[in-house]
Amino acid sequence: MEVQGKIKMIGETQTFGNNGFRKREVVVTTEEQYPQHIMVEFVQDKTDLLNNFQVGQPVKISINLRGREWVNPQGETKYFNSIQGWRIEGAQQDAPAGMPPVPPADAFEPASDFKEEDHDDLPF
Repeated sequence: MEVQGKIKMIGETQTFGNNGFRKREVVVTTEEQYPQHIMVEFVQDKTDLLNNFQVGQPVKISINLRGREWVNPQGETKYFNSIQGWRIEGAQQDAPAGMPPVPPADAFEPASDFKEEDHDDLPF
């Protein structure tokens, strides 16, 4: 799966435990009607992938969804999800290369000789 948007925040690398587990978080804001702020974590050697990126830069991040179960001391089972990144690359904000720009809707003339009773050959 992929998440695409602009980088809103890049966190510092954090180290946990005796084994030196490393984690670094990035927040990407999607560019859609209702923008979402998606936090993606990079772990271990993947934390270094964020070194070449900056806030405001458009990116595409390849992700895996992770889920885990935890039983608290009271015996209640809880579930947690995380979004883990494994690749990040710069993304183009414009149309893909080789694609002509789409003209605005008002650039097309409305059909003036259209009759409702005209038959079309569409199969549906």
